[in-house]
Amino acid sequence: MVQTQARITKAGRHFEILVDMDKAVEFKKTGTGSAGDFLEFDVVYEDIKKGEKASDGDLKEAFGTADVNSVAEEIVKHGEVLISQEHRDAEQEKKFNQVVEFLVRNASDPQTGNPHTAERIKSALGEARINIKNKPIENQMNEIVAELTKFIPIKILTKKVKIVIPAIHTGKAYGVINEYKDVENWLGNGDLEVVVKVPSGIIMDFYDKLNSVTHGSATTEEVANEEE
Repeated sequence: MVQTQARITKAGRHFEILVDMDKAVEFKKTGTGSAGDFLEFDVVYEDIKKGEKASDGDLKEAFGTADVNSVAEEIVKHGEVLISQEHRDAEQEKKFNQVVEFLVRNASDPQTGNPHTAERIKSALGEARINIKNKPIENQMNEIVAELTKFIPIKILTKKVKIVIPAIHTGKAYGVINEYKDVENWLGNGDLEVVVKVPSGIIMDFYDKLNSVTHGSATTEEVANEEE
């Protein structure tokens, strides 16, 4: 367990709490759980180092409540959790390995049609000095592959799918399809017809997400991918 601070400035005042770093980071990411999972002491400070506690009046003015747990959850959700360098390094290594695994499963050498080995992908990532961002891997893969093509011939294998989404579900579904959208056509009745290109290795996950937000009402049809 690693203790760290979470902090926020609100209503012109500074507030700090002492938290379990890993549990606070998890709460910030997922929003699941409660302050009892990560809060080390039931105290909100103005300055932890000096041991200066925030008054109930200041808490109520800034957060609308003096309840420590409610305030702590607000601080972690909307403030800053101080992260150790060790944790940053571990997260970066995890992202790196996710990129390698994704490319092994979903990419190939377009000159030969053969998949790349993990070792070759790791070497190319190192040469390209790619900055892997703290967001879902699939949402930055186009940028990563564009950089990798300067060092190795590589192409993402995709499935091309034509989808019609009922008007009532287009709002939620758009977030699922937007990253992969190739062609978009809004129909006269408000339905959305799109053609997407989804990496082959995650096509089933894509269908699961689409079915979840449309309650299975979207129609899908895999079509020929002219580039392959």
